[in-house]
This record gives sequence, C-alpha cells and structure tokens, in this order.
Amino acid sequence: MRERCNIGVDLGGTTVKLAIVDEEGHIQKKWEIPTDTADQGKRIVKDIAHSIEQTLDTIGKSSENINGIGIGAPGFIEMATGYIYEAVNIGWKEYPLKTALEEATEMPVVVDNDANIAAIGEMWKGAGNHHDNVICMTLGTGVGGGMIIDGDIVHGIKGMAGEFGHATVVPEGGYQCNCGKAGCLETVVSATGIRRTALDELRHHPESQLQQIYTNNNDITAKDVFDAARDQDTFAIVVVERVAYYIGLVLANLATTVNPSRIVLGGGVSKAGDVLLTPVNHYFRQYSIDLIYRHTDIAIAELGNDAGIIGAAWLAQTKI
Repeated sequence: MRERCNIGVDLGGTTVKLAIVDEEGHIQKKWEIPTDTADQGKRIVKDIAHSIEQTLDTIGKSSENINGIGIGAPGFIEMATGYIYEAVNIGWKEYPLKTALEEATEMPVVVDNDANIAAIGEMWKGAGNHHDNVICMTLGTGVGGGMIIDGDIVHGIKGMAGEFGHATVVPEGGYQCNCGKAGCLETVVSATGIRRTALDELRHHPESQLQQIYTNNNDITAKDVFDAARDQDTFAIVVVERVAYYIGLVLANLATTVNPSRIVLGGGVSKAGDVLLTPVNHYFRQYSIDLIYRHTDIAIAELGNDAGIIGAAWLAQTKI
C-alpha cells in the first residue's frame, strides 16, 4: 500500500512555504520559494505547481502518493470556491485560486485564509492539540486569527470570521486602520501599533530607557518596549499594560461568545512571553465570566512558521 501524504502551502507576500506532510501531521519535506508578485502575481500558481512537481520527483514520489493540496492565502476569500476577492500584497483581485492551482497541478485543492490555516495547524499539532474549541490570535505586523469550534474552523458568510484585528477597541480618537476604520485592535497591539503608541508618548518620558534607544537609533521597536518592561522601565510597563488590556478585553468578549478551552497567541509579538502573557491573563480574568475563565487557558503558539503548512495539509486531508 502506498504511503499517502498531503501538500501544505502557505502563501505569503514575500515567500511561499510548502511542505509534504504525512497523515499523522509529521512534515516529511519542507521548502520555500520566492513569491513573484510582478504583473499582479500571474506567475505565482505556475511557480507553485512547478516547485511541487520538482520536489516530488526529487524525493521519489508522484501525484499518486498525494491526497491533495491545501493552501492558505491572504486576503478576502470565498471558501467554498477558493475564489480570491482581493489579496493586496499578492496583487490578486477576482482570482480563482482553487481552479487555477488544480489545473496547474492536476491535483485536488482546498483554499482557506492564511490566519485560519495557522489556527488549524496549532489545533492539530501545536499549542491547541487535544482541544476542539480554540481561539488563535496572531500578533505580528497586523493582527489576525481564527476560531475553531468542535474541531472545525468558523468562516462566516463571507469568510470574514476571525478578523479579530478589526474589533473596535478605541471608539473615539483611535488610530486610522488599513481596513478603513479607526480604533481597531490592530492599531494598538500589533508590532506597528505598539511602536507607534510608545513613540507618541515618549517625549513625556525622558527618564525611560526607551528614550536612549530612540536617541541612538532614531527609532524603537515593539521588542525594545517589551525588553524595557522586563527591565522594570516604568513607561514601558505602562505601554505593555495598555496592550495587554486591549488583548485581554477582546479575548474575554470572544471567549464569552464561543467558550473555548484554549486560547493560543502567536506571531512575533507573542514572543515577548510572560511579560505580555501575565498581564493579558489578568485582564482576561477581569473581563471574563468566572466559569469561562476557570475552564479556558491562554498559551503561546508552538509551531512558529510551520503552523500554516501543517494547517494547510490538515485541510487537504480532511476537506478533500
């Protein structure tokens, strides 16, 4: 009997991550290729198909060994058809990704949002393992996420479920968001938002070590803020507390809505560790119903950059 595998693809604006994953969720081979966004990304699908064909040939496998391809892509996606309404950083608009990739590879394909596949990956093999009801929030340059209820991802009518980054947390006077609104969660807890908040108020805190970092580098980063808070810098602690407040508040409202057993925080900002997780837990408890809080824990994501390719492979295994 031939060993069956799935192919997971995580399409980003800079690189395409790919992997051959067995039915137990173990990566057999992983690699990446550049994302060619020239000419509205018209060569991306061809590049993916060619790379898959080459890799299968190199490791002595064929399409007969593959159940199918799961792919996560950024942007607004119609899940049933794999149709991309718009993916700004790829260059696609009104693009039939599922159909195009199936034609190029002659394999069945299933498509989902890139944040959703990362959530699925964490549920299957990461920090959400053994949990069927999971909220995943990714905190990076932006804020994304996914909700898994009874073992399956929640999409909503237009595939927009899990867009936690665009929950309004500053109703008046908030920063402008790329989505067109102002005061979104993303504007204050993403790496960009943390940096901007700190910079906006830094002039009032010449005593902060962040002032010296800014003087030396003409800039500061979210990591600088967390490092300073870890060193007990008073101003940095205030900034981190504010970030944790917004995250904890949104997570408490989400948990009240869907009642997960685990919440997973991923993305570069989550690497701050306990200096962020401890105050997030405090505010999550403050704004949660006690029965929900006592049965929900918050963990840091475990799979890193592999979450998307593992989650995409799970899609191929279960949805094709």
